[in-house]
Amino acid sequence: MVPATPPPGTTALSDLDAAWGVGPSGARLRAVRVAAERVRDRFAAGPRAVSVRTLPLANAPYPARFAFHGAARSPAPYVVFTHRCLVVQFLQAGELRTLLFNPTDVAGARTAPFFARLAARVPRRAQRIVAPEFEPLTEQLARLGIRPEDVDYLAYDHMHTQDLRPVLGTADGRVPARFPRATLVVPRVEWDDWDDLHPIQRDWFVRDGKAGVSNERVALTTGDLALGDGVMLLRTPGHTVGNQTLFVNTDTGVWGVSENGTCADSWSPMDSRIPGLRARARAGFDVVPNANTLEHASDQITSMVLERTIVDRVKRAPAFVQMFPSSEIAPSALSPGLKPTILHRDLSHGTIASRVRPARARAAE
Repeated sequence: MVPATPPPGTTALSDLDAAWGVGPSGARLRAVRVAAERVRDRFAAGPRAVSVRTLPLANAPYPARFAFHGAARSPAPYVVFTHRCLVVQFLQAGELRTLLFNPTDVAGARTAPFFARLAARVPRRAQRIVAPEFEPLTEQLARLGIRPEDVDYLAYDHMHTQDLRPVLGTADGRVPARFPRATLVVPRVEWDDWDDLHPIQRDWFVRDGKAGVSNERVALTTGDLALGDGVMLLRTPGHTVGNQTLFVNTDTGVWGVSENGTCADSWSPMDSRIPGLRARARAGFDVVPNANTLEHASDQITSMVLERTIVDRVKRAPAFVQMFPSSEIAPSALSPGLKPTILHRDLSHGTIASRVRPARARAAE
């Protein structure tokens, strides 16, 4: 049994605890929004992360009915998304820390039952056209000057399609760790659910994806967490029971990273040019969730409202918010009429550093 202990140096946050504990769903939504406003004010006024970069990992087809919760009007059965990893460097008590958010093992992700079946139906040549491969993550990190052993933390917005064995390694040494010093930060409820999947979950999890990994490399959380200056992980349940969202404070304001939505339009449907989304918003839904699994649909909508409350507005398009989908829909000939109104594509902040001098050393100069 892995104990639920946040990693040393991180700080538990309790601002949203009472709001998430409110009983009726409508009252919970209102309480979470109010509490999120207070979190946003403090976080935006605080220190910034050192640096942020997005690294593309894979393109993949995805059913349009999932991507827009059935709201989009188009004959296209699929969209194509780009799944990305986020590199975040930040100070923790004056020391540099490096987080990889969604460092998905691409080969392992393809063995999740849904994507395995999809690949079996699509000729390999067509797969290469629709979903060309990107440079491996470790090679992209090397070009930034980051070695695998420099990574301190790993986290995922949720555990769909994840195979942790090549990422963390196995305790028996048969599978070496890609990131040998990193600690995985994961909500306890998400970790425990993986052991006994509900039928609605089975298509999306790699069944043995955590089998044999060392518990010493895993830190389980039960609430919200500040990792360090300008970086926090907040619970955003609904898409999965242990879904979480990364928030970073940057020189362009506060950003969130999540797969609760699939494009900028998901959080601003009233201003979307995608046919059908504005009508959904007028019907009373002010967000459009990514809906491949509706484990707790009302909570997912509440979580998206929380996300939208905490982040800043996009400066070039103020109707939209700075929520970066970890799997963002890309324009494709496969999906006419389903091009997002705006595309984020990448997020860049600060200068990637191999190390940062401790604050006490800088003060002595």
